Amino acid sequence: MGWVVMLVLALLVAAGLWRWMRGDTGLVQFLGAALLLALAGYAWQGRPGMAGAPKAPPAATEPVPDSAFAEMRPDLMGQFNNAAHWLSLAESYQRTGNTKEGVEIIQNALRRTPNNPDLWVGLGNALVQHADGLMTPAAELAFDRALQIAPDHPGPRFFYGVALAQGGRFDEAEQVWRQLLASAPPSATWRGAIQEQLDALAQARTQGRIPPAAAPAPAPAN
Repeated sequence: MGWVVMLVLALLVAAGLWRWMRGDTGLVQFLGAALLLALAGYAWQGRPGMAGAPKAPPAATEPVPDSAFAEMRPDLMGQFNNAAHWLSLAESYQRTGNTKEGVEIIQNALRRTPNNPDLWVGLGNALVQHADGLMTPAAELAFDRALQIAPDHPGPRFFYGVALAQGGRFDEAEQVWRQLLASAPPSATWRGAIQEQLDALAQARTQGRIPPAAAPAPAPAN
């Protein structure tokens, strides 16, 4: 069947071009050579008897859930500023599993506004996400840079604690949150978010889902 189709197509091409080549022996010979070459190529490479093998559509991938930073960021750092735009864009890549692109987006934003603490916090979180939840030295530096720029901003310390907890460093996270809560003004709206993290940590320890708090180190003898 494949040869029949190939021959019919060759004849149709020859018939369509014939009226333009009548009287020109050179063009007729060129057309004949081209058609013979096409038929020879088909005879060499074509496999009309081979069964078709349609490719299955790619399996749909499940979106990655939002990180704790993405969920709580609007309450502690706002959502209607220049940094929020870049952070939201980075989070959209993180949801697809493309954490490297998420890091690069925030790095590009920091080249434009290098003294934006929200972007430095976002970079620290993005680096932790890219490292599968581990606090890397680069992430530590990003959180520290945010704290240097805005020492009174709750975001750097709060999300530093979140990143520590994600990496299994629960005692350090608790210490960061307790210090932040102790320094928070009584009227601060974000006190509740810190207390929720501390309560969740205590509940997880009670249920045995995470190790109990480490015993405090003994005081040095006099």
